[in-house]
Amino acid sequence: MISRRFHAFALAALMLVPASGWTATPLVVEAALDKDVVAPLLEAFEQAYPDIALDFRDRSTLQVDERVAEADPAPDVVISSAMPWQMARVNEGYARRLDSAEARDWPEWAKWRNEVFGFTFEPIVMAYRLDLSRHMMPPSTHADLHTLLTEQLELLRGRVTTYSPSRSGVGYTLFQQDARYTTRFWDLVAAMGNADAVLEANTRAMLEGISEGRYWLGYNLLGSYAMVWAQEHPEVIVQVPQDYSLVMMRMAFIHRDAPHPGAARAFLDFLLSRDGQRVIAGETPLFSVRPDVIGPYTAQRLRDQVGDRLYPIPLNASLLAFVDPQRRDAFMARWAREFDRAKSVE
Repeated sequence: MISRRFHAFALAALMLVPASGWTATPLVVEAALDKDVVAPLLEAFEQAYPDIALDFRDRSTLQVDERVAEADPAPDVVISSAMPWQMARVNEGYARRLDSAEARDWPEWAKWRNEVFGFTFEPIVMAYRLDLSRHMMPPSTHADLHTLLTEQLELLRGRVTTYSPSRSGVGYTLFQQDARYTTRFWDLVAAMGNADAVLEANTRAMLEGISEGRYWLGYNLLGSYAMVWAQEHPEVIVQVPQDYSLVMMRMAFIHRDAPHPGAARAFLDFLLSRDGQRVIAGETPLFSVRPDVIGPYTAQRLRDQVGDRLYPIPLNASLLAFVDPQRRDAFMARWAREFDRAKSVE
């Protein structure tokens, strides 16, 4: 009996700790998350789990969603900021439940059925060139932005940028949420269309355009990316809207067909752990969720700074409505109509 127990223990140890020359356990993560931004978190995971060979693949939100259903073999872990798409895939049965202490203790508002977890808390912001103030007062609210697009139309024509709702899942999600929170949203869309706003597929393209001077003003950018960019590009100013600021979460789940479920569980647990969240709060601008973590980038610190003007996108079944084909088609039809409305009048 003793020899059998020792043999079983030895096998378990060999599974966790690779011997010299033995290939580490692979782990494939499909993520809509800039690798440069999340690098400190990935490095911390690799240090904590040297026996796991992390393959982190950074793609667009729509590409990540396609990989969930079409990749063969399936990825181990899926991460995306396109919250309705993530929820829809989980609802279709693509997620594997995580039964762990970290999962059970995770805040209820940031998880669903212990299958998908929001592990960041990221504000949505505006950004503008520093020299914009030489021409006009920079906007601090959505109403300010609408006023500028109306009163400074010729100066801003072709110099405003935002997400393309057809090419970006997160962009579509943010506009859907805007439409919920302000009755003047469609007036803003029409004003952007009248100003020949340029629709981009991601925040990086918007920030690059602002730095290069092609754009003066950007709307609905991911605050995490914008804040990192502004640290190295002093010509870019980031503004958290003062009337209300949407907050989105990166949602992560283990794929039901994960080829390496053990490594996947270790990775997701690390994202939720105090150690992982401490790295997020202190070394990335992604903003941690855990209330017991202290750092410059935490959900609580953001709440303290912005107060009740923060509007987190809820992580619950209500997200499924946003990917309903009829609702999406109706929204996109109205977007096209409003965005082109002023042009047709002219």
